Amino acid sequence: MESEIQNRIEKTVTEILQSANMDEMTEYKVRKIAAEKLKLDLSLPKYKLFIRQIVDSFLQNQQAKQSEEVEQEEEEEEDDERTKRASGEEEYDDEGNLIVCRLSDKRKVTIQDFRGKTLVSIREYYKKDGKELPSSKGISLTAEQWDAFKKNVPAIEKAIGKMESRLM
Repeated sequence: MESEIQNRIEKTVTEILQSANMDEMTEYKVRKIAAEKLKLDLSLPKYKLFIRQIVDSFLQNQQAKQSEEVEQEEEEEEDDERTKRASGEEEYDDEGNLIVCRLSDKRKVTIQDFRGKTLVSIREYYKKDGKELPSSKGISLTAEQWDAFKKNVPAIEKAIGKMESRLM
């Protein structure tokens, strides 16, 4: 295949892919549109293989770009969170609950109002459609339950110490 024809095919196929709805576009449709534009018979095996390589390369580049964008968004979100924590601003989750602290990347302690009661929630979160949402994994304590828990923290710490010393 001549390099001039290769360049024309690659340029045309790339333009088609860039403007296409990728949910509906197929390799066959790309080849058919390119054949009409270039006035070439692209159904020959050598052209089919070449177009498949162009499509595959284009899709790999698109995936890489999307991955980079997702990573960049995540980094920006982390930077925003660090800035908020450093400035002392109160932070709220996507449901409007006050985030008291983050126990880990996925676990948070929040204060929320549920049916007129204030609850302390210790819960795992998951990401969906760019939002962090609470999962069913966790516990919500009323103010009374929280007070009972707080009073028993020294006993819990003592029990943890005993268990750790037995394991050593």
